Amino acid sequence: MSRNRTLGCLFEILETLLLTLIVFIAIQTFVAQPFQIEQQSMENTLMPSQYVLVDKLSPHFDGYHRGDIVVFNPPPSWVKDPSGAPYIKRVIGMAGDTVDIHDGRVFVNGTALDEPYVFEGQPTEPADATKHSWTLTTGQLFVLGDHRADSQDSRVFGAIDSSAVIGRAWLRYWPLDQFGLIRAAATASPAATPSPAVASPSRLASPSPTK
Repeated sequence: MSRNRTLGCLFEILETLLLTLIVFIAIQTFVAQPFQIEQQSMENTLMPSQYVLVDKLSPHFDGYHRGDIVVFNPPPSWVKDPSGAPYIKRVIGMAGDTVDIHDGRVFVNGTALDEPYVFEGQPTEPADATKHSWTLTTGQLFVLGDHRADSQDSRVFGAIDSSAVIGRAWLRYWPLDQFGLIRAAATASPAATPSPAVASPSRLASPSPTK
């Protein structure tokens, strides 16, 4: 009897551990996943060695918006980074938008963006002087790092497909003294006054690494 009880207890423990593992995998796959910031392309919004939780569920019901910070897999054609680590950047343009970069600023549909989150007020310059304008089609997002002088982003690999996005950065949970929600920048929308006329990736680890 005692032996049967011992075996029964062991079976219950194994069953509990297996169920816990299944729940953990399901949460990481469908709900939320932790990432560690590894590089500098989102300074000073997100700093190297910080850990963030990425929301993978809500984008299925409420798509991505300008100002969101997203984690995504870079385009397969982008071979500068053979590690295949995800990138983390800010959404600047969406389907139907025309993004233009000139005079140190970003314009969406001819209107200059108000971008207080950009690192130390850096100017934004195109990676290639011959390519400074992008028109986005259905399902595309234009993304930039907040540290514009130290970010490989849509200026070099073009717009990304929304299907490549893993999720939206939602919560900074480590270090504990920097714990807090990561909110989309309300000011990452065209400013009221239209324009007159006119890098190393940020990395996470897993938790998964992000660039």
